[in-house]
Amino acid sequence: MAQFHNKQGREFLKDTARKQVDFAHTDQARGESVPALEKPFDEGAKRIALVKSRDFKNIEAVELRVAINRRRSRRNFSNKPLSLEELSFLLWATQGVQRVFGRASTFRTVPSAGARHTFETYLCAANVDGLDKGIYRYLPLEHELLLVKPNDNVAGEVTRAALNQDFTLHAAVTFVWASVPYRMEWRYGAAAHKSIAIDAGHVCQNLYLACEAVGAGCCAIAAYNQGALDALLGIDGEDEFVVYLAAVGKN
Repeated sequence: MAQFHNKQGREFLKDTARKQVDFAHTDQARGESVPALEKPFDEGAKRIALVKSRDFKNIEAVELRVAINRRRSRRNFSNKPLSLEELSFLLWATQGVQRVFGRASTFRTVPSAGARHTFETYLCAANVDGLDKGIYRYLPLEHELLLVKPNDNVAGEVTRAALNQDFTLHAAVTFVWASVPYRMEWRYGAAAHKSIAIDAGHVCQNLYLACEAVGAGCCAIAAYNQGALDALLGIDGEDEFVVYLAAVGKN
């Protein structure tokens, strides 16, 4: 039986695109304006303050070795809600800003190639204390949530967009990471996209480990209907599009 090979897919995993990039002529080298660290938002829109990292009081201190050993993909969730403090912790663990360097870059709780951090984090929140059901966007610079749109059937809609993987229907919240690729392309040109994919892994692994501190399960999802999920979040699918998601619920 002939083995399946996909040359284009394999080449994407190699660092060959870098050979084709003249880094003296990237948008950064040409002096083009640095991309914004986060998407703009209407100052009048509803925002929800989150618990700051220095104020976490009810988050278990789990030894790293224990968290790594316990980490699993879990698809069975109870109907117990996440607290707003627990959600604040999970957001801080996955995209929390530690230091801002002018308008150009940030140090966060996860690594990113060139500190470019292309992701916008969206939440499909179905069972979080203090949050109405709906879609929210995390504002990492402010450490706040921005209400994108209320939606009483958000769990059902994200489940359909996730190809009916029905464990998402019972999640307290589904994290959805959308990339704004120009943030990476500005510096690396055609070599940007492998780094974006690698960065997604950094973010989701932090979520898995952080869930161990709040008694929650997590399951990452890479199979979904691209157009449906982009449309659910209200993003254009070109300059911003979903690359990864993960369902989270209490054990």
